[in-house]
Amino acid sequence: MKLLLLLTLVGLAQGFQTRVPLRKMKSLRQRLQEQGLLESYLEQHPYNLAAKYFPGIAVEPLENYMDDEYFGTISIGTPPQEFTVVFDTGSSNLWVPSVFCSSPPCRNHNRFNPAESSTFLSTNDTLFISYGTGSMTGVLGFDTVNVAGINVRNQIFGLAETEPGDFFYYTPFDGILGLAFPSIASSGATPVFDNMMMENLVDRHLFSVYLSRDSKGGSFVLFGGIDPYYTTRGISWIPLSAETYWQITMESVSINGAPVACSSGCQAIVDTGTTLLAVPIRAFRTLMRRLGASSSGEISCAAVSSLPNLIFHIHGKEFPVPPRAYVIRSNGYCSLGLQGMDVPTEEGEIWILGDVFIREYYVIFDRANNKVGLSRL
Repeated sequence: MKLLLLLTLVGLAQGFQTRVPLRKMKSLRQRLQEQGLLESYLEQHPYNLAAKYFPGIAVEPLENYMDDEYFGTISIGTPPQEFTVVFDTGSSNLWVPSVFCSSPPCRNHNRFNPAESSTFLSTNDTLFISYGTGSMTGVLGFDTVNVAGINVRNQIFGLAETEPGDFFYYTPFDGILGLAFPSIASSGATPVFDNMMMENLVDRHLFSVYLSRDSKGGSFVLFGGIDPYYTTRGISWIPLSAETYWQITMESVSINGAPVACSSGCQAIVDTGTTLLAVPIRAFRTLMRRLGASSSGEISCAAVSSLPNLIFHIHGKEFPVPPRAYVIRSNGYCSLGLQGMDVPTEEGEIWILGDVFIREYYVIFDRANNKVGLSRL
């Protein structure tokens, strides 16, 4: 069964490196599935994964709210007020619900109260962020944000005043902490990690992510450092093709030595805020057919052992993703961890390398050199 992981930010600071360990919890999808409510819920809450990546719109990973796996507890204000957030390399804003919000999703989540923080500074600036299922609005303010023991003073963040629909009502997280580039931040807000770098709060201008497989523990995010234990097989450095998302260029995707998608090259985003592999519609249909899955992605669990690796060709090297990684088992059923998506971009088709891909590699997000490092686990 698919388990979600919740970051518990019990930071073990090592100089200016801060390790963020992980623990597990059930996903919204799993909880609804166990109660027999999943099918009706999805019918009432359609979503568009592609909306996250439309140029010019700052958006968050709510398109994958059913399966989001990685959450963390941060605090904001003096004295600290705690919030559970998604750590998302596919967006750049920090926001949490506020006491000004009366939407149903706000009422059953933690809400920031600026009147109870002696270090809060208000602004007249507003925030609007679009999602696949709606939008959120709010105001911007400044306060101290604590991430695993790192105090980021005067951090700008959003105080949500409205939240769309009711899907937030069921989610285990309160808000979002974006780890992408300032260029895609809504309202020009400076991202948290940028302030960490500017204030010399981290040893190195990078952070790294290890996501354990299946039910194993030990997952973490490490701010300011690289853990050599996870890089014994070497690091493949891939230059970014855009300083917006953590975007790179792929040469192709192959199965059993034969290209099956992206044969003329394509773009890919390494995104911790997306659980699945998001694939252009045409490539998605090809992969479903080649892997013997139904159009919805369902596959016989008995056939999983004979499935091939998906090979991603990036910067002249091969990065395999085996079937144990891209097949999701839940309540005795098996499905492919792929989702069809088309995003209109000037660069052509784009893929989203979500947690299905990331779990196979120790990933280093290097802001100093604008590169992504991959070390096979």
